[in-house]
Amino acid sequence: MKTQRGISMIEVVVTIAIMGILMAAAMPSVGDWIRNSRVRNTAESIQNGLQQARMEAVRLNRPVTFSLVSNLTSGCTLSSSSGSWVVSQEAPTSHCHDTPSTTTSPMVVAKGAVADGGGATVSATNAADAAATSITFNGFGQIANASTATAIRRIAVTSADGTYPLQVEVSLGGIGRMCDTRVLANSGDTRACNNSVTN
Repeated sequence: MKTQRGISMIEVVVTIAIMGILMAAAMPSVGDWIRNSRVRNTAESIQNGLQQARMEAVRLNRPVTFSLVSNLTSGCTLSSSSGSWVVSQEAPTSHCHDTPSTTTSPMVVAKGAVADGGGATVSATNAADAAATSITFNGFGQIANASTATAIRRIAVTSADGTYPLQVEVSLGGIGRMCDTRVLANSGDTRACNNSVTN
């Protein structure tokens, strides 16, 4: 009858040492992945909010505004550097914490919160590259306030160290698309950002 041999202390120590080395090697890439995921999640949340505002404007056949806001749960102020947003038929200032309603002012349709910017830096600008906080879509789904040059046309979303830059662009037709600013515009790559937001 054979006796079964257990694991020796040397084998346990060697296994733990190998696992430690592998974990130490993987930590930087895991950190990059988490940071990049936060940036992408924030950009996707903003893009979804823009699409929802546009769809609501078409559905209701009346102007609907997408606004970037800070202090979503209290206060609610317009901010060009926040990842949180509100879709409403009227100015949402001081009403972001209200329950969504299509009958009570400011007629908030939807809202999306990204806690602490989701670990990402947000910067919204208009066609003249000045800070912008909102964009209004008309019943055709086009930008209603484009002629005032105050409408959001670009929303840059980057990691805190700037290594992972994404951008959400809005065309005059009201279509929002996410792009990667690291991809050359003339490369033919569909991930490239448009150098101009006039179309």
